[in-house]
Amino acid sequence: MVVGQLRKQEEPVGMSKPFAIPKQQVWEAYKRVKANGGSSGVDQESIERFEQRLGDNLYVLWNRLCSGSYFPPPVKGVAIPKKSGSMRMLGVPTVADRVAQTVVKMVLEPILEPQFHPDSYGYRPGRSALDAVACVRRRCWDYDWVIEFDIKGLFDHIDHGLLMRAVRKHCRIPWVLLYIERWLTAPMVMADGRQVERTLGTPQGGVVSPLLANLFLHYAFDRWVAEHLRSVRFCRYADDGVIHCQSQAQAEYVLRRIAARFKVCGLELHPDKTRIVYCHDINRPADYPVVQFTFLGYTFQPRKAVDKYGRIYVNFSPAVSRDALRAMRQTIRSWHLQLMCDREAGNLSRMFNPVLRGWMNYYGRFRGSAMDAVWKHVNAYLTRWLRRKYKKLARHKTRAVRALGKLADAVPHAFVHWELGYRPAAG
Repeated sequence: MVVGQLRKQEEPVGMSKPFAIPKQQVWEAYKRVKANGGSSGVDQESIERFEQRLGDNLYVLWNRLCSGSYFPPPVKGVAIPKKSGSMRMLGVPTVADRVAQTVVKMVLEPILEPQFHPDSYGYRPGRSALDAVACVRRRCWDYDWVIEFDIKGLFDHIDHGLLMRAVRKHCRIPWVLLYIERWLTAPMVMADGRQVERTLGTPQGGVVSPLLANLFLHYAFDRWVAEHLRSVRFCRYADDGVIHCQSQAQAEYVLRRIAARFKVCGLELHPDKTRIVYCHDINRPADYPVVQFTFLGYTFQPRKAVDKYGRIYVNFSPAVSRDALRAMRQTIRSWHLQLMCDREAGNLSRMFNPVLRGWMNYYGRFRGSAMDAVWKHVNAYLTRWLRRKYKKLARHKTRAVRALGKLADAVPHAFVHWELGYRPAAG
């Protein structure tokens, strides 16, 4: 039984707990944490080790949550590189703390979700980054100008007082409020052992942090724009966003207002990632120095297109960005596929096709032909794999390409790009 995963233990007669949290809710939260995986926190306890005493661990956690005696341990600070070359600091909670945060999220998310703006897409159930890209694509046809913006260090600069005011506006559950406040102020342990106290922000890496960040930006940005800048439209995915405007003058005015609004809320626009863009196409012939922007891995810019009559025209549309293409090619190189001479094609398919399919499903949604370079890159490494695997092909690249083409014809579903028709010629 589900509840049986928690150790059955009778509570002392006459003892009641101030907070009623069902054991089943803790169990469901644990299953979500396990499904999401993740590394250990400051206690170095992995999910596998946590499971060795699963019933006891979940019971103790449930008991402390119900009694109000649960205090989150510090989060582990982990620095990861960003595409820009700088570092992003993640705060990794322990496994038990991730379970506790998931318990709170399961209660809080259904309360907050109906309040959020329809043009907010990040970290929301039933919404994806591709939905946001599709929204921006459609609106770029209707609006001539775009403000591309990024919030600098959002998770590190959220004001605790303003955030808790927003939480209390929608949630009156005492134990939810209690534990959110404790999570906000839980210290961070750095790689060198230093413990850093936190008075701002919510750790990027925490289970409940994205939900809290969305709530903060709902009032700092979404709702404010809807009330004070009614003639513009926006699309926001976490700390990245796009604002659609009718004219350059309006875009400049809106940008000033947004910058001032964020300053009041303790936030700042990233100076290198915020700019005004002209959506140049066949119907917009004016000149402007900036005619492209990148949003969620897609670059929007003027592109040649063909109408149903075969006529060529200029369209402002998205396609996979150069940075994303570069990252995919680097990942392919890192596989060292050409050295796996002991593997058969089926083994390589099981290893790499799930990744390739994920790229295709995301970056191939809009203008899929822009992914040609990636698929050719994969074929090039598969050709090198064949030449190393079979001595008779080692000195004959053309013959190896034909052999790979025959293999693709024989098993076209082995790799996703072969299914799309990106196969070497077999003849």
